[in-house]
Amino acid sequence: MGRQIKGLLYFYITDARHSFFVFWFILMSTLAATILIGSFLKDFEMAFSLPFAIYIYGGIFGFVSVKESVPFSIKMGATRKNIFVSLGIFFLLLAFVKSVLASTLHLVVMEITKKTGMTFLLIHPAQLISDTWLNRVFVDTIVLFLLLSLMYLLGLLVYKYGLLGGGSMVGAFIIVFLLGMGQGWLIDFIVETYHSMDYRFLFQVLLIGIIIYGLTWTMLRHISTVKAR
Repeated sequence: MGRQIKGLLYFYITDARHSFFVFWFILMSTLAATILIGSFLKDFEMAFSLPFAIYIYGGIFGFVSVKESVPFSIKMGATRKNIFVSLGIFFLLLAFVKSVLASTLHLVVMEITKKTGMTFLLIHPAQLISDTWLNRVFVDTIVLFLLLSLMYLLGLLVYKYGLLGGGSMVGAFIIVFLLGMGQGWLIDFIVETYHSMDYRFLFQVLLIGIIIYGLTWTMLRHISTVKAR
């Protein structure tokens, strides 16, 4: 079991390497261009958000990892249980590594702009608690894992039940979202979260991410290599 999980982790890491480097090349190029433009526009305050870029990547990666990783792993003889365990470990590792890189890049950019005297604002959710390197890593790791798990669950629904299954989940989310906005309780929740965000709330988000990932086992345990249409 342990050897198979190590093999699966090696496969996931190797398979994700290309998209990983492409993402960081695009992100750093965009960030460099933004800083360059900001250096010429002295009267304007430029702003950039590193975490939201990696959150989008995490959501997309979680969704496509189903069709790219699960069928191949099954064909290679991996058990569903080992796939479940190894992907959970991989999602946590990916979330942590990306968070460390993003927080470090955040720190480097802030030092550069401070020394050059340029007005450049980096936006991060950790600023609601305390904008430190460790807090940024902590927040990003939790949010990334949640998004990876949620979109992986959606990907499994689409893979196993076709567009009807995935569309039903998205439709249910949209209905809840519209009801929440219309009745006001969703706005109240967002405002309350903004004013009371702390470590306890983040651990609750992490627990939600773990529960969501646990739900993927209900579909993964009987999944086949044939995708539903």
